[in-house]
Amino acid sequence: MPPLHSYTAPLTPEQATKLRALVEELGFKFSPKPYTIFFAQKEKLSVAVYEKGPKVLLQGKGIEDFVSFELEPKILEEARLGYEEVHAPEMFEPHFGIDESGKGDFFGPLVIAGVYSDREVARRFMEAGIQDSKRIGSDAKIHALAKIIRETPGVALETILIGPEKYNELYEKFANLNDLLGWGHARIIENLLEKRPECPRALSDKFADERVIKKALLKNGKLIVLEQRTKAESDLAVAAASILAREAFIDWLERNEKRAGVTLGRGVSEPIKVAARKIVEQGGAEALRKFAKVHFRTAHEIAPDSFAAPPPRRPWRK
Repeated sequence: MPPLHSYTAPLTPEQATKLRALVEELGFKFSPKPYTIFFAQKEKLSVAVYEKGPKVLLQGKGIEDFVSFELEPKILEEARLGYEEVHAPEMFEPHFGIDESGKGDFFGPLVIAGVYSDREVARRFMEAGIQDSKRIGSDAKIHALAKIIRETPGVALETILIGPEKYNELYEKFANLNDLLGWGHARIIENLLEKRPECPRALSDKFADERVIKKALLKNGKLIVLEQRTKAESDLAVAAASILAREAFIDWLERNEKRAGVTLGRGVSEPIKVAARKIVEQGGAEALRKFAKVHFRTAHEIAPDSFAAPPPRRPWRK
């Protein structure tokens, strides 16, 4: 089995405290890192314990030895490495993983991707270090992992990219992002079922009542088991889908920057608003529709006469 490039495990607050004392005793050097309880490095191995969870993320060289001889016996008090199929057997069963990118970005498309995985595919993903795209800071790493995913034997892939112009049109039709997402997820499931008709289950992150997706499914998808859960990106198929969706999103931004005449950044920060104002100055308010999701409040702030302020969020109900 090839060496691991990363490893993650949930911790209790008490375990996080014990782990900090352990790595300090082992001579790791601490340095600040956003969103972490602590971050420490020794030689080519880093140990990051994130506030959210909390959870530990190991990256670099020597992960197997650290997990086997330090983390498992002294902190987790159970053997997990090599026993993933025991602790999360459903991740190794045939299923589709679905995720999206661009949902919270003013510029760019909404991309929804799906990946079919089974035992062999999941093992190869694990060996390659496939993980949630939000934990990958480098576009080059996204491209490299996406290439590995596409070349994995036995995998099936599907991606739907909804460019801003089409997105704005569809959003006006659905008038609700969850309904639009449900429609996109249903199309991914239907398309994947053409390639893997025997697949029994589809997994995605929790974003709405699953009836939103079920309502949009056609004949082929009516029998599949739909599962939505928080932190679904811990599943290897969902993590792979998040990488493919992110790659398609960043590729679109790069391809369309020359057409826009500005840098099409991510998120909704102040530089994004500056770029949006330049687009409006150069091509008028309607030019925003070519590059941005105009139901965002940002569009109203930039061109209040052309784009209405979004209504208050309605509470989600079952």
